[in-house]
Amino acid sequence: MRILLIGAGGVGAAAVSIAARRDFFDTMVVADRDPARAARAVSALGRGRTGAGGTGAAGGTAAGGGDPRFVAAGALDASSAEAVTALCREHRITHVLNAVDPRFVMPIFNGAYAAGADYLDMAMSLSTPHPDRPHAECGVKLGDAQFAAAADWAAAGRLALVGIGVEPGLSDVFARYAADHLFSSIDQIGVRDGANLTVDGYDFAPSFSIWTTIEECLNPPVIWEADRGWYTTAPFSEPEVFDFPDGIGPVECVNVEHEEVLLIPRWVPAKRVTFKYGLGAEFIDVLKTLHKLGLDSTRPVSVGGVQVAPRDVVAACLPDPATLGDRMRGRTCAGTWVTGLSPTGEPLEVYLYHVVDNEWSVAEYGHQAVVWQTALNPVVALELLAAGTWSGTGVLGPEALPAKPFLDLLTAYGSPWGLRTS
Repeated sequence: MRILLIGAGGVGAAAVSIAARRDFFDTMVVADRDPARAARAVSALGRGRTGAGGTGAAGGTAAGGGDPRFVAAGALDASSAEAVTALCREHRITHVLNAVDPRFVMPIFNGAYAAGADYLDMAMSLSTPHPDRPHAECGVKLGDAQFAAAADWAAAGRLALVGIGVEPGLSDVFARYAADHLFSSIDQIGVRDGANLTVDGYDFAPSFSIWTTIEECLNPPVIWEADRGWYTTAPFSEPEVFDFPDGIGPVECVNVEHEEVLLIPRWVPAKRVTFKYGLGAEFIDVLKTLHKLGLDSTRPVSVGGVQVAPRDVVAACLPDPATLGDRMRGRTCAGTWVTGLSPTGEPLEVYLYHVVDNEWSVAEYGHQAVVWQTALNPVVALELLAAGTWSGTGVLGPEALPAKPFLDLLTAYGSPWGLRTS
């Protein structure tokens, strides 16, 4: 397996550190618009400890980037499908892992297809709200542009595995596992994300890309119901308090646009599917203020004769989430809440979850908990693809593939998942 990893920010750099401890691939080429950032991701290998979760990398992972399997490429324009194709061909790439924000999904997706490579991402092609009824009807949904090309990928014998981060990704695997192993019928599948993370020294410092956070939090959330299909609601609707495990505790969660709601119903029968995010009142207020001021817009405005997108300015003014690890405290939890009937016909309610402690991830891998948790899952998926345990053609979500091998390998990486039964 020869992997092209596009994006050497927080998630991409964490993926490098995780993959370095595994031996399932031959080469990983790391590319970014900033070649220095790609070089840093490779040279940082060995910074974390080689403890639980590693089989040891073939060829070693000496500090300073001593693993010859990793190559830092020159500058890559991720908005150019042609540039992606050319880099794939130059390095004889078999699998492209997209670790940049979702505005670049389609050129990378198309570039991988043209190069004859398989493709993985952690966020899908962008949505567009309904022009007249944005809080009632779907416009262009997340992933629609990718699913429109599914027949072409299948005919070419190639796989595009979409939404294989943590959410979407592991949360979808949990849904598949619940359907296959815990339930005879499912009423609700609700992805619930919460944390008790704090960042020393900052009044406001998101632990993940603010560009992506604005996109998913201010767009109309999508809900699936079996008798209605997909429909939308207002941002931050249907607040509920969800009790998260491992000391995180109760967190208020609200509806947010997210890929799981567009993916899970395609392969897992359920009466209702939702995604709710534990944002907190302060975070919601900041997002609402950005929206009121137009600072969430991606449409460039002229500032002193220079064209700049307001959302890019917001991102530039905030600290890079990848640099916050030593200032962060607490844990983050991703999970899937499922209700329905057990195989014996009894009512059943479960929460399948994955918790990462920031102190552990920084000490063990040198990366903060949120980006590390996101990066872990595509590496696990790549190893399953390399072994032939997972396979397929077309455009597939994680829930289209068997869940148990993924969860078993996740545990073997030294990061086990949990199950709470109510």
